[in-house]
Amino acid sequence: MNLTQKKKTSFRMPYRYDLIIHLCTLILAVFGLFMVASATMGLASGNVMTLMKTIIKQLAFTVLGYLGMVTMARWFTFDRMKKNITPIVSLTLVLLLLALCWEVGGARAWIKIPFPGQEITLQPSEFSKVVIIMVTATYLGDIRNLKLTTRDLMRNPLLIVGGFCFIVAILQSDFGSAIVMAGIACICFLIPYHPALSKLQKTLVMLLIVGVALSVWILSPMGEHLIEALPFKNYQINRFTSAMNPFADKYGTGFQLINGLVSFASGGWQGLGYGKSIQKYTNFPAANTDFILAIVVEELGIFGFLLILICYALIIARMFAYAVRMKSQRGRIVLIGVSMYFFIHFLFNVGGVTGLIPLTGVPLLMISAGGSSTLSVMVAVGMGQAVISQYRQGKIE
Repeated sequence: MNLTQKKKTSFRMPYRYDLIIHLCTLILAVFGLFMVASATMGLASGNVMTLMKTIIKQLAFTVLGYLGMVTMARWFTFDRMKKNITPIVSLTLVLLLLALCWEVGGARAWIKIPFPGQEITLQPSEFSKVVIIMVTATYLGDIRNLKLTTRDLMRNPLLIVGGFCFIVAILQSDFGSAIVMAGIACICFLIPYHPALSKLQKTLVMLLIVGVALSVWILSPMGEHLIEALPFKNYQINRFTSAMNPFADKYGTGFQLINGLVSFASGGWQGLGYGKSIQKYTNFPAANTDFILAIVVEELGIFGFLLILICYALIIARMFAYAVRMKSQRGRIVLIGVSMYFFIHFLFNVGGVTGLIPLTGVPLLMISAGGSSTLSVMVAVGMGQAVISQYRQGKIE
């Protein structure tokens, strides 16, 4: 009887998890499935098998993501995280290096998994974002030894985060993922309190402010000539120039962005109706990935965008609310780290498809087609739910 009961309850969320975060996650996952199906219609070009394969693959990763979320929510504790952090980091490093064996779309960022009748790829850099949150919480959270120096505290986190970012940005040529990883790490570094970290944190805040100001200046007409002097590859420079003026090369680097802007303009408030997008049939290769938001707005109007925005905002706000009330620095790092995972992806994706910032290839989490990002972010939500559950049960302060 007990064995049967255990089987029935093994994939339930833990006691006192946050229901609003859970519902928003499910809404985004289901909504994403429907939008991937619609956006892929244009890419399939009447090929039903291509459409079905994409839908089945996205559905499979969504189900795996849900199981991963529940498993992480039930399994995760700070003691287990600390005990297993070395094998977790080692496995992530091996996967990041293994991805260098295959080239997909001009980048060596994916691992090809042989599967009959279907091409399945995994992007290890997505999982490294979750690992970075774990690393920061493990090595910098709740440090009671006040005699430790900055070097003692930051040696392991900087080596791991720096190593991950180097592999992803330089060896894999995935600059967008590296920026997201660095952004998550920087915010997580600001959370813990320790006398040895105070000076470093102030310096980091100044660097972030200078970085944002410099980015705004570079994207202005005054900084246009500076872009060519930066140590970027041609396709990366083209992303900057396309963001400033996509019509300068409307059949080349600006083609995707122009298609996206036309989709936004066509959708209006109410949209053309689900499945009725016109732009997805105009040779729009990123319609179901990076530019899926444009298809959402074209078909469902501003209301479709608001659904995504509200769900994202609720997840981020709820996690921040728990983090503010929590005394545990590790708990704060996990919750704010997961929140930043959502926020930075949303900022870069929406900014990129609207032409406000250069395209970074960053997906809209749980909406864009992509098994790795869906699986990774749902596991991250599960980690946040574990912390919330333990806090609400009084197991952590």
